[in-house]
Amino acid sequence: MHKKTALITGSTSGIGLGIATEFAKAGYNIVFNGLEANGEQIAQEIGKTYQVATKFSPANLLQVSSIQGMIMEAEATFGVIDVLVNNAGIQYVAPIDEFPTEKWDAIIGINLSAGFHAAKAVWKGMKNQNFGRIINLTSAHALRASEFKSAYVAAKHGVTGLTKVLALEGATCGITCNAICPGYVRTPLVEGQIKDQAKAHNLSEEEVVNKVMLKKQAIKKFTEVHDIGKLAVFLASEAAQMITGTSIPIDGGWTAQ
Repeated sequence: MHKKTALITGSTSGIGLGIATEFAKAGYNIVFNGLEANGEQIAQEIGKTYQVATKFSPANLLQVSSIQGMIMEAEATFGVIDVLVNNAGIQYVAPIDEFPTEKWDAIIGINLSAGFHAAKAVWKGMKNQNFGRIINLTSAHALRASEFKSAYVAAKHGVTGLTKVLALEGATCGITCNAICPGYVRTPLVEGQIKDQAKAHNLSEEEVVNKVMLKKQAIKKFTEVHDIGKLAVFLASEAAQMITGTSIPIDGGWTAQ
C-alpha cells in the first residue's frame, strides 16, 4: 500500500498546524496550506522532524482556481489525496446591522464554500480508489449560536449540512465525511484575544477566560490542538470506517446544555 497523504487547509498555524503535526506523527505525507510567509519552512521542518514527505501551497481559498490548482499539484506530487481536512477559517464579530457585507462574503467563502470546492476537487481520486476521508473543522457554533457572529454561525451550520450530504454521497464508494466541533482552543490567536479583552473590559486574564470565553463550557479548560489532531487521525483510520455524517463536539460539554 502507498503511504497515505493528508491535505490540511490553514495548516501553517494554530489548529491546522496541530492537526498536520498529528498526521505527520502517524506517518502521512502532508500537504500544507496557509498564509504564513514562512509556510514552506514550516512544512519542511515538520517533514524533517517526523520523516515524512511534505508540500506547501499558498493557495488563496477565496479563489476556486487556486483550490483546484492546489489539489492538482498535490496529486501530481503524491498521487491521490487520501485525507482532506477543511480547517481554514476566519471570524468577524459585529451586530447584524453593522456587519460589513465584505466580511460576510469572505467568511462564507473561506469557512463554507472553500470546503465544498476542495471536496469536489479530491472526490474523483477518492472515488476511483474506493477510499477517502473528508474531515471538516467546524465549531460548537455549528451546533449552537451566539450573538454578533451571524456569518460565522451561518457558515458553520452550513458545513454541518454539507458534511451530511458528502457522507451520503460517499457511502457507496468508501468515502466518509465527518465534522469536528471544538469549543475554545488555546492557540496564539486566542492568547492575544484574552489579553485584548482583559484590557478592554478591565478584567484579569483569568476572569476573561472563566467568565467570558469558557462561560458556556462545563469543563473550564481550553481544548488543546493536539486533542483535535488525534481525533482527526482517528476519523481518517480504518477503525472509523462506519463513522460518517457526524458532527463530533470536543467542547468541554458546551453543547450538552
